[in-house]
Amino acid sequence: MKIAIEGCAHGDLENIYDTIYVLEQKEGVKIDLLICCGDFQSSRNNDDLMCMAVPQKYRNICTFYKYYSGEKVAPILTIFIGGNHEASNYLQELPYGGWVAPNIYYMGYAGVINVGGLRIAGVSGIYKGQDYWKGHYEKPPYTDESKRSVYHVRNLEIFRLKQLSGKIDVMISHDWPNEITKYGNVKQLLKKKPLFKEDIEKNQLGSQPNTDLLFHLKPAYWFAAHLHCKFSAIVKHKDDSMTRFLALDKCLPKRKFLQVLDIPHNGDSKIEIAYDLEWLSILYLTNHLLSVKSTKNYMPGPGSTERYEFTPTEQEKTNVMKRFRDNLVVPRIFSKTAIAYSPNSKKNDVKQPEPILNPQTVTLCEILAIDDPLTLISKMEGTLEHLNSSLDLNSTISFIDDSQENESLNSSQDTPTKKMFNLTLPDPKVDLDDDLEDIEEANEDIKNDSQEVAATEVKTESEDAKIKTLVEHMLPSEDDCKSPVIKKLRRRNEELYKS
Repeated sequence: MKIAIEGCAHGDLENIYDTIYVLEQKEGVKIDLLICCGDFQSSRNNDDLMCMAVPQKYRNICTFYKYYSGEKVAPILTIFIGGNHEASNYLQELPYGGWVAPNIYYMGYAGVINVGGLRIAGVSGIYKGQDYWKGHYEKPPYTDESKRSVYHVRNLEIFRLKQLSGKIDVMISHDWPNEITKYGNVKQLLKKKPLFKEDIEKNQLGSQPNTDLLFHLKPAYWFAAHLHCKFSAIVKHKDDSMTRFLALDKCLPKRKFLQVLDIPHNGDSKIEIAYDLEWLSILYLTNHLLSVKSTKNYMPGPGSTERYEFTPTEQEKTNVMKRFRDNLVVPRIFSKTAIAYSPNSKKNDVKQPEPILNPQTVTLCEILAIDDPLTLISKMEGTLEHLNSSLDLNSTISFIDDSQENESLNSSQDTPTKKMFNLTLPDPKVDLDDDLEDIEEANEDIKNDSQEVAATEVKTESEDAKIKTLVEHMLPSEDDCKSPVIKKLRRRNEELYKS
């Protein structure tokens, strides 16, 4: 399976898809799947931009809205996890994942899916210690604080991922594991990013929970972004397996933001998204651990009087499978929950929207008997009756066929919890972690320059997972491997990338 890996998308979907098209034409290949490693920025309109943690002058609608509205259709099956610059209100509608637009799938706070026989896991957000132990208490409209804490990783998602057994082919995160620099060319990294030196020495560059997952899950591949540079590493585990790590840059001209890998998969499997049975079972078994309070929410462990290991048994998986009528393929049905941006839209009276229930989440929660965090918050606050006040704006679109023909269906306006589509399973303090000058550079450069694909070879020792380099003009030179001259530079933002 030929998979395109994108670093930080920053909403620039048109350029990303155009770059892939040029690559396909040049190399005579067909890309099967696009994976985006956060900062996707699925902003549908100006209200969504108000929920993104960036200063006002950097609120750019970009091009996602075209794919949301139906003006364009994503030409490649696309999956992504969240980063620290997102339309958080929209992503909170899909805590367990779902379609944000036809052919574009969000993996939720954390998730595991199967695509063409590959088992892909992901975790959204970045690690901040002050919020790691809290529940998912945030909801729109956000305060300045909750606008940032909403994308901070929680211990619940890490705990759930640690219950997984079996092989993980691909792991996706926004943060890097905080020890990953020990396994790659750190000298070359510091030559490009000298400000990382202090954080690396203090073991503060990246996420400790991601490091825990790295050595617990031992995925064959791990893809990440966030730090706006390309870095590769090979981690050899004690059981002789290995993880090939690759972080990529953001979508800018002459930057290494995209790489294509050819990963072996089951050729008999269709390139479509299916739920992972073990993951669904873990969600079901750990639903009682979900908290929507800002207080600490500890997970059970050894010595606890309650169950603390939730790797499901075969019987538990069988029971969950029955709930899905033995069909785990994710229905290719998408529901709009907000009006899309239009270039002619009036910009006055722009404000953060109220929370909305997404029909995809409603249906999944009903089938699996789990809770939507937004529903729990609204029940706790006594505002549940207002939760679906904007669902009369919905249209439901089926994109089952590759032709991507849209079919509008009537949506219900009668009850907040009524399914908006028929899922018949045949008979689911300001802490800016970005370089704002780079964002400004992006806004200017993308208008004038053409995109370049940057892909360099990640050398492996296994023929089972051979990486094919499709574009080779940016291989590192000998000078890149020389020890860098480390200068003492002043940070623009002292808190940048600290955990």
